[in-house]
Amino acid sequence: MATIQLNKLTKAYGKAEVIHGIDLDIPDGEFVVFVGPSGCGKSTTLRMIAGLEEVSGGDITIGGRRVNEVDPKQRDIAMVFQNYAIYPHMSVRQNIAFGLYTSKLPKEEKASRVEAAAETLGLTALLERRPSALSGGQRQRVAIGRAMVRNPAAFLFDEPLSNLDAQLRAQMRIEIKALHQRLGTTIAYVTHDQVEAMTMADRIVVMRDGHILQAAPPMEIYDNPVDIFTARFIGTPSMNVFPAQQSGGVVTLAEAAPTVMAGVRPQDLKVAEPGIAPAVALEGLVTVTEPLGHETLVHFTAQGHDFIATAPGHFGALPGQTVRAEAAAGTVHLFDPKTEKAVGRA
Repeated sequence: MATIQLNKLTKAYGKAEVIHGIDLDIPDGEFVVFVGPSGCGKSTTLRMIAGLEEVSGGDITIGGRRVNEVDPKQRDIAMVFQNYAIYPHMSVRQNIAFGLYTSKLPKEEKASRVEAAAETLGLTALLERRPSALSGGQRQRVAIGRAMVRNPAAFLFDEPLSNLDAQLRAQMRIEIKALHQRLGTTIAYVTHDQVEAMTMADRIVVMRDGHILQAAPPMEIYDNPVDIFTARFIGTPSMNVFPAQQSGGVVTLAEAAPTVMAGVRPQDLKVAEPGIAPAVALEGLVTVTEPLGHETLVHFTAQGHDFIATAPGHFGALPGQTVRAEAAAGTVHLFDPKTEKAVGRA
């Protein structure tokens, strides 16, 4: 296992710089997830760690060794891609063993590692099958197995679940997290899916336009986002953000001369719950309701702004009906209107 350190790391294509001097330490054994919209630089960063992209400036160290000019195969890392990259003409056993193709290990040791990886990943009964006979989740496990047999110091995952359907994604999230708990190996994982980030990571790294906005445990980012972008990107449904006036502990929707931008998560904006001493109270017209069983998401408009609130599971309201939604004191995030940085709570 190994630590991974990025120091003032930059990447440019010609005159266009896409990674702007980022710093990050990934301790030995940590599961770090890079998350952000397409084009934010997360995959480019991962590929530089892997050695698949040249570094334009700064340093990458793995296990205390600077690896800027070290070939990918010499970095003691293993990478798993979103398209699996397994060989259709080989069996599962041969595909997993291919991770040891250049190894000088004895034949018996190679076979033992393949068997151990297959058992860990639930592939033992499938070792003689070809990839065409496997499900998408099984193929992804084969790709992980090929990486595992090398006993790398770190795993790098580049959006490995994006080609799977929703049910398989949920299953594989659990399997990869459980695998990390068993192996304790350092993992750097890239995704655009904030649900994957929240459910899998020890720490999330939120990126935007080649910068790191925040690096912290999932619930720290959820509870205390550093800016509006992070607040809206992390959390489902997205946080409601609106221009507001603040007076004392009360925040009101305000179009003219807002003193703050206010943010409240749909889970904290409750429909028709009297007696919660609201810091925010909004009244508007229902546009859509989404019954989820345990709760209902209520979409409504107030003074030209769209909001999402939550209501009990059997809440019934038709489009065009008026609803009142309230958020309790302490649940309203406040942001500077100009910098969009977090400035406190109401």
